[in-house]
Amino acid sequence: MYFILSKVLYILILPFMWVFGMLLYAIFTKNTKRVRKLLIYSVALLYIFGNPLLMKGYSNIWDIKAYKPGNTKYSSIILLGGFVSEDANGQGFFNAAADRYTEAVKLLQNGTASHLLVTGGNGNLNPSGFREGVFVQAELRKLNIPDSAVLIESRARNTFENASFSKAILQKTTLKPPYLLVTSAFHMRRALLIFKKAGIPVVAYPCDYYKTNRGRISFWDILPDTVVYGTWNTYIKELIGYIVAQLK
Repeated sequence: MYFILSKVLYILILPFMWVFGMLLYAIFTKNTKRVRKLLIYSVALLYIFGNPLLMKGYSNIWDIKAYKPGNTKYSSIILLGGFVSEDANGQGFFNAAADRYTEAVKLLQNGTASHLLVTGGNGNLNPSGFREGVFVQAELRKLNIPDSAVLIESRARNTFENASFSKAILQKTTLKPPYLLVTSAFHMRRALLIFKKAGIPVVAYPCDYYKTNRGRISFWDILPDTVVYGTWNTYIKELIGYIVAQLK
């Protein structure tokens, strides 16, 4: 029930839904002054959530800073899913968050960790038989990474289940904590909180930084950008998820 509710609430908190609701109200209300206010509020929200400069500032505060392990060795990496999507034919493909996978493989191959635990199932409301963990296992075999170095968890639908199911798997092994947690920078703060509450000692290895928080500030940063709307959707989801995780 919680899983379904979280998906529905996510849609309702999107900035565009707020704007859409206000514009819809403006169409049907007969109060002229109220229509004017609704239009002003709509334009203001469109500018605020489309402003690259504000996005850069927020993401620089929210994102967990990059970590370089150096010569530190870990028994296992925990790689959170969300970097694989399913196409119309039920086949998997790497999506925009694939940097998670790339970085985790690099860490495994350069000896920073001896094992890799991949956790991810199917987070759709109406899931098919596709499972992210199974897809990733096949991709790792293509890289000649031995199965003995890989642990697969393919049931988790969200970060809470990532932590819970990963803990159950790790408790059956001799792999000692702390583990190196790999996920996108925007997601790391929430993931760290959830794993901490689950009693899993981890060290953050964030990656997949949004391009919007890189580079110098320019004139274009004060002009609305459609890409930023989608970025805000992600960060708002993370903020709400973080608050929920604090309360659980």
